[in-house]
Amino acid sequence: MIVHTSLGGSRLRIELSNTIGAQPVEIGAAHIALHKSDGATVEGTDRVLTFSGSSSFILPPGVLAVSDPVDLDLPPLSDLAVSLYLPHDTGPPTNHNVGLHTAYISKGDVTAAQRMPEPATTFAYAWLAGIQVAAPADAFTIVALGDSITDGFATTRDANRAWPTLLAQRLNTNKATRHVAVVNQGISGNQVLRDGAGVSALARLDRDVLSQPGVRWVILLEGINDINIRGRTDGSNALTSNELIWGYRQIVTRCHAQGIKVIGATIMPEEGVPTASERGEEIRQAVNQWIRAKGNFDAVVDFDAVVRDPERPVRLKPEFDPGDHIHPNDAGNQAMADAFDLSLVER
Repeated sequence: MIVHTSLGGSRLRIELSNTIGAQPVEIGAAHIALHKSDGATVEGTDRVLTFSGSSSFILPPGVLAVSDPVDLDLPPLSDLAVSLYLPHDTGPPTNHNVGLHTAYISKGDVTAAQRMPEPATTFAYAWLAGIQVAAPADAFTIVALGDSITDGFATTRDANRAWPTLLAQRLNTNKATRHVAVVNQGISGNQVLRDGAGVSALARLDRDVLSQPGVRWVILLEGINDINIRGRTDGSNALTSNELIWGYRQIVTRCHAQGIKVIGATIMPEEGVPTASERGEEIRQAVNQWIRAKGNFDAVVDFDAVVRDPERPVRLKPEFDPGDHIHPNDAGNQAMADAFDLSLVER
């Protein structure tokens, strides 16, 4: 599995998750190395990973395991290859379907191979939940909490073009912000209020934001799935703008309690999407008005204004629309990353 990192460092460790697995998973071996290209690793960078001193172990259901740290010179904005050997049937994995990087699968224990023999491919991450890099004392983290737009759903695969990754690139090229990492916690299909594609943003806030090391800022871009699933019709189950705003307030309150500031991102247009509706558009506009209002967030990034068509503001700019009318393409993600005021996090 190929993972793009943010800050560089000389020491790192990984997280493996079986949190939604129904059975124990035997990890026969785990390795990490710098990725070169097309699944090949950089010679001399392969490291064996151990977990509490063991190179093989049983990962019980519902458990997150953290590896022992290993020394590896990691430049900023690097790609890492994480390889797992699974000697027995695992059942359905805890996974992230929209991985954006090609993952390679081969038979047998080839975790130490520089290139896997005759691999099958997928774009999902299985069991890999995170990579932690030991960073300088002044470093801190921005978490991008979102759905498929943050996940980079319509961006070019194997190209690192999701807006959180592009924001990390901007931060790295600015001397005053090179100490800032970006963690992408986008899950395609995710909702603020209710479980669906993964648990809701409210339910995963502790796991994906508050428990992450060194977090000082969160960028919140969620809500369009709540609107599309529950905002189309009236009725007892129908979404209201006040209900969605309540969810935002809860996220802000819980983050502030941990000393974390929150940047509110406006919900982007979606005319042309089959699930879009007039009622949903009314909710989007009301929620965006609240997001833009002074005092509700520590800062605001107006993604709606960045990507909407000035000739018809309820839809994406044609040059940002890949054809599905909701997920910005590479150019749209670049415009989103460029919209951030880096002075918020400068030294």
